[in-house]
Amino acid sequence: MAGSTDWEDLMNGVFGPGGRFRGAAGGKGPEKDLADVQKKLEEAAARTAAAADAAKNTDGARLLRNSEELTRQLEEQSREISRLGQGLAREMERDGLLTPAQAAAAAPAPKDSDAAFERAAQRQRAALAGREDFSAALLAAFRRPFVLGEAGEKPRNVIVLAGKAGRGRHYALTETVKALKEEGLLTGGVAWMDLALYGSPAQEKLFLQDLYAALAGPDPVLAFENAESCHPGCLALLAQLAETGSARLASRYVVQKGMLVETGTALAPGAVGTLSARGKYLVFLCPGGKRALASLLGAAFASAVGDECEAPAFCKEELLAIAGRQLNGLARRTKERLGWTLTAAGEGLADLVAQKGEQGVGRLADFCDRCFAALAEHKLRGRKAAAVTLQAGENGQVLAAFDGGEPVDLLAVLPAEYTGDLAEVKAELDGIIGLREVKDYVLRLEDAVAVQRRRAAAGMKTAGVSMHMIFTGNPGTGKTTIARLVGRYLKAIGALSGGQLVEVSRADLVGRYVGHTAPLTQKVIQSALGGVLFIDEAYSLYRGEQDTFGLEAIDTLVKGMEDHRDELVVILAGYTKEMEEFLQANSGLRSRFPNKIEFPDYTGAELLAITKLTAKGRGYRLAAECDGPLLAFYDRKQAENAAENGNGRLARNTLEAAILNQGRRLAAEPDAALDELRPGDFQLDE
Repeated sequence: MAGSTDWEDLMNGVFGPGGRFRGAAGGKGPEKDLADVQKKLEEAAARTAAAADAAKNTDGARLLRNSEELTRQLEEQSREISRLGQGLAREMERDGLLTPAQAAAAAPAPKDSDAAFERAAQRQRAALAGREDFSAALLAAFRRPFVLGEAGEKPRNVIVLAGKAGRGRHYALTETVKALKEEGLLTGGVAWMDLALYGSPAQEKLFLQDLYAALAGPDPVLAFENAESCHPGCLALLAQLAETGSARLASRYVVQKGMLVETGTALAPGAVGTLSARGKYLVFLCPGGKRALASLLGAAFASAVGDECEAPAFCKEELLAIAGRQLNGLARRTKERLGWTLTAAGEGLADLVAQKGEQGVGRLADFCDRCFAALAEHKLRGRKAAAVTLQAGENGQVLAAFDGGEPVDLLAVLPAEYTGDLAEVKAELDGIIGLREVKDYVLRLEDAVAVQRRRAAAGMKTAGVSMHMIFTGNPGTGKTTIARLVGRYLKAIGALSGGQLVEVSRADLVGRYVGHTAPLTQKVIQSALGGVLFIDEAYSLYRGEQDTFGLEAIDTLVKGMEDHRDELVVILAGYTKEMEEFLQANSGLRSRFPNKIEFPDYTGAELLAITKLTAKGRGYRLAAECDGPLLAFYDRKQAENAAENGNGRLARNTLEAAILNQGRRLAAEPDAALDELRPGDFQLDE
């Protein structure tokens, strides 16, 4: 190269051939030599500059122009290698080749975590649509261990997400973790545990199995919710995990097919005696925040909390932004699955969807899911179109115009959600003989529920309406009938989700051996969620202070009522005096049953009306001359023993006997009316 030759000549000019310095002995003198050196240096510099100018138009220039793109590709490759490395480390951990701490150390993190977190923040903010302070606090909670250093087997961080339901806490957590995963900072998603599923001692083993599976799983974030409905024994174990990173188990377990199996106290190879947090993030969702959790899990847990992030309410602009993203997702889904191009006319549709989010941001997604289901239903019914335009209609309707045609109510094709026929239930209630005060009380529940809904819509505080009831009175006075109608009625007005009636007695709640009662009662409670649990002769649950099984059933029932206060209505029924004694069995019973309803004995006239109504339902009619004798009969029976005779069972038994006697009469009178009951058919002299 020319540059190399020039450099050799320059060196030879200074040192002479062979590397010796040229001085006076060289024949020219130092001044001349230095002048020659200076000249050659200037010539070499000029040639170097010329070569650099030429390089600008050759490969060097292209390299410079492409450097930014190359840098971007290298950064992306680095992030991908990081993700693959972290995934491999997790697989080795599951296979037992690495401990959790070794896996965390083996999984490469991004070289520049600050830059990765900045990119993750941009992704997160775009997904969460505002609420900058909340977004930043949540991201900082996940960044904390990157700054402070890893904690080994201890939780990487304990985070509390506070704020009321419907403020997008689930969505915010999921999107934050997703952004961190995409930047190679985390290796998986969120594992969720609903602690309400573990509300009694019977669920503790299931809780341990589920918790172990979540801790051993690949997701780096474990989120808990509904801690207030969890059994204290399960909460104590979670508190230990949060505080120290490990929790000692009361029994020994072995892992079989990925599940914990109890071995008792026996020693077994590979026995598991403790659970480890395994360096995961532990996240607790609680409306009341750290203060409320401290009352459940203790002050030491509150001290272990690294970050508390409270989700604020969405403002109108944020709801509109979320609604816009949901509608964009609906459009993509419609195009991919149905082949239709979906557009929106005007701004009203986004406003309509945003209004759904005022009752909880989850309602936005649910509403868009219903819109997609309706679009799919139109296609299943043979609708052919290339484009669909949606717009907001009156009264919350969504109108759809297919290929520019006349707009139709989009959601009208979906089957209406079953709520029970309120008018039918009211008519059936009104048709019941007597019990005017009882029926008036039941009907007043609708007004109470409606007022609370109006308060919620106005942004005011709401008070839960206690609908647990005690029905007292003699047998046969309509308690079971009214209880069944109460369930259907509360479903129809939207106070209960199911409306079913689960009728039980002592035998269904009280076990036969120690440890059997609580699971049995809990199982009954679970079966009644969304409806009414009706316990007839409830006083039989308490047979004195020595009845430990009965007391355990009552205690479990009281706790279940508290844990599921918005999902369950309990109605207790029995004799007036005995029910009063029963309420003394547990200090929490009386306060949880503020609604005590006395069912009076039927009068003679009411029993006559019940007889006629029952006969009509079975295809019979009473001759007019039956009224006087039957009324006198019922009045006499009432006077003799109202507690036993003054009820509907007397009327039904009397009718059954009359139908049997009519059969004998018709055998002798083949031409007589088949549906008529005469006074002689009724045995009224006994």
